[in-house]
Amino acid sequence: MNTKLLIDVAGSMRALADSIQAFCEASTSEEQPETPVADAPAVEPKKTEETIPLEKVRGVLAEKSNAGHTEEVRAIINKYGAECLSGVDPKDYASVLTDAEALS
Repeated sequence: MNTKLLIDVAGSMRALADSIQAFCEASTSEEQPETPVADAPAVEPKKTEETIPLEKVRGVLAEKSNAGHTEEVRAIINKYGAECLSGVDPKDYASVLTDAEALS
């Protein structure tokens, strides 16, 4: 890879990180009504051989957000009970990716 390309990639990654941070700050600063949590027994999630890394999910959501689907990305994250991606349970990453890929 040439140096200019690497510098461009690094700049894009910084911009993406800034956008994700701003998104998280904006979504956590809004008043959200509390929703009661049903008492349910703790269930150990099934271990799967394939684990989807957070970085992959973050990359896909960033692409969708940069393509103009920021509100839809926020809705997907909220759907899984989180204000930002780091709050999404890793067991839900596959579902998050499926929902994100459905965005046109």
